[in-house]
Amino acid sequence: MKKILLSALLSFPIWVMAQGFQVNLQGQKQIGMAGAGSALALDEASVFFNPGAVTFLEKNSISAGGNPLLFKSAFQQANSNVTENVKNKIATPFELYAVWGPKSNKWKLGLGVYTPFGGLVDWGDNWSGKYALTSLNLKAIYFQPTLSIKITDRIGIGAGFVYNYGDVNLQRAIPVNFPDGRSGKVTLDGTGKGYGWNAGIYINTLSNITFAITHKSKVITKLDGGSAEFDVPNSLRTSFPAGNTFNAELPLPATTTLGIGIPLSKSTKLAFDASWVQWHIYQDLSFDYATNTSALADTKSARNYRDGSSFKLGINHQATEKLALRAGVGYALSPVQDGYVTPEAPDANRYILSAGAGYAFTSKFEVNASFFFEDVQSRTQKNIETGLNGTFKTLVYAPGLSLTYKW
Repeated sequence: MKKILLSALLSFPIWVMAQGFQVNLQGQKQIGMAGAGSALALDEASVFFNPGAVTFLEKNSISAGGNPLLFKSAFQQANSNVTENVKNKIATPFELYAVWGPKSNKWKLGLGVYTPFGGLVDWGDNWSGKYALTSLNLKAIYFQPTLSIKITDRIGIGAGFVYNYGDVNLQRAIPVNFPDGRSGKVTLDGTGKGYGWNAGIYINTLSNITFAITHKSKVITKLDGGSAEFDVPNSLRTSFPAGNTFNAELPLPATTTLGIGIPLSKSTKLAFDASWVQWHIYQDLSFDYATNTSALADTKSARNYRDGSSFKLGINHQATEKLALRAGVGYALSPVQDGYVTPEAPDANRYILSAGAGYAFTSKFEVNASFFFEDVQSRTQKNIETGLNGTFKTLVYAPGLSLTYKW
């Protein structure tokens, strides 16, 4: 019984541990450029992309936007010709930014509320990997107050404190059966919090080529008192105690980005970002349960993640005084090593394509739209913990829209 329960629980926090749920949707202009833009003082989303660039924004502003995200993943079990697909579910990453300060632009304050990690996936209760996962609903919301200071007319620095609020619900089948033949089920539900920081330097050279160095710290999110509910036959109730809780720590990685912005003309700018995502902090997964039984012991399982990276190239073209056009391409390297791919995060190296446009109706009101697409490469794996063996293929679609008010 202990082996069954460990198998049912060990993969719970994988939802935050892969590029697949590191949501790169924090600003509509930058999304339109595949997520590049740390070296451009484009708009109030610089609160996230580079706090050092915020003080170079000409106007105070507030903006709000979102990206309905459709995660389309398919699985074909080894030695089978049947393809199983996730149900159509739409996650809702969002961003809210505000920037204000004196007209001299010597300093500015900023606030960002955004969702850098999240996901929504439902494989159904009876697919071949139901003992690994049936459904997942994750929300990780960052709150970031920020200060940006102009050191010289061409150099800005900035930093922000980060508070993370996380909410997750994960469900999976347990390999025990009711008299009617249906499987048992576990639901893990909890909220957590963590703290970190985001800092950056923005440099504008005499040739107007701009450079950026940013660092977003790791955020250790602590889940305290999460609930573990088991739907099992009456004969197993004592092995799966009702009202049980658990504590866990979920390490969200630090990210260091080097960016460059190149003016191709007065109306066109090129942006390139190279990011190093320090997933090596995720070496094992541990649970501490409030109530232990012979079937439910505290657990520790190796994950051995390596660091990941991404490369993004985007272009922003001011076609007219009111209309801006954008496009971008990118490539991301997965941190998930062979043997650790799961249906919560069926991750692999991925290609990124994007496009976007913005229109300024007046000097104060502006709307921006984007479309973000990721092609996650097919990956055939056998999971070390669950034994789930087969090929995953995933596509990600995320249209987006935001509205900005400037003064």
